[in-house]
Amino acid sequence: MTVGIGVIGAGMIGQDHVRRITDVVTGAEVVAVADVDAARAEEVASRVHARALASGQDVIDDDLVDAVVVTSWGPTHAEYVLGAIEAGKYVFCEKPLATTAEDCLRIVDAEQASGRRLVQVGFMRRYDAGYRAMKQVIDSGEIGAPLLMHCVHRNRSAPESYHSDMAVQDTAIHEIDTIRWLLDEDIVSAQVVKPRRTSNRFEHLQDPQFMLFETASGARVDLEVFVNCRYGYDIQCETVGETGTVRLPDPESVWVRGAGQLRANVVQDWKQRFGAAFDLEFTEWVSSIEDARPAGPSAWDGYAAAVISDATTEALHSGHVVSVLLKDRPAFYG
Repeated sequence: MTVGIGVIGAGMIGQDHVRRITDVVTGAEVVAVADVDAARAEEVASRVHARALASGQDVIDDDLVDAVVVTSWGPTHAEYVLGAIEAGKYVFCEKPLATTAEDCLRIVDAEQASGRRLVQVGFMRRYDAGYRAMKQVIDSGEIGAPLLMHCVHRNRSAPESYHSDMAVQDTAIHEIDTIRWLLDEDIVSAQVVKPRRTSNRFEHLQDPQFMLFETASGARVDLEVFVNCRYGYDIQCETVGETGTVRLPDPESVWVRGAGQLRANVVQDWKQRFGAAFDLEFTEWVSSIEDARPAGPSAWDGYAAAVISDATTEALHSGHVVSVLLKDRPAFYG
């Protein structure tokens, strides 16, 4: 079986996924592409011998499209995900699932009404080899009950269009999902501490930010978000348990000794750091479609991340500890 995939959104991440589905994943092919820029859709589609369609809804309605990938502008995600559910088609949506928690709930309700799991959200950290090894250790009980988690998310630089809320909504959102997944419990409160700001940033931006989370069991998590660190793209995570710790490994790099120094390279961007995770994410997603058994990050995970993100953004502006108020998780999502 070859899964025909329609891609809605032909920007940077959309083009990367078109390449990935074509060159890396087996059992799937891109058959249709749509973008608000019709010329760009034509150009991207022509690379893989697909058809450029006029709109995202045309992609969803196309008979050759078995599954949909949504990589369009965030505020359009809910419309296209809901359209795919209505059409009974599997849909992979890059984060965010929707730009409001209310729209995320609409998707959750629509998916439940359909009676099938159709939605997967693009939280690719779950497919990284290091994170998967860390989860295996935590789940095994080898380090005892988790008590603390320390996380770091650093980018070399951020463009002028990047604003303070994006540190939560676009950057920390990956850690928010990863924390829930690694510890297998929800975050119940959020706080943001504002350290001294780096001089290497635009005036409108609070950078770095220090976020503090509490989970339902009382575990405490701290997260440093620093998007103008200047030296590279640096992702770190350590979980401290009752009887031991587990730490995310650094990306593989040779160590060079010479001239009185010991040095290793630091990766410079997210593509370099998580390229293999993206590849595995799509490989497993296509396999789950073939088996009709979706197992990746769900619409409920997208909803939970949105609510936690909203609470953290409120904490950034208020300076207070803000409670996270999630609906009860439906049995549909296990």
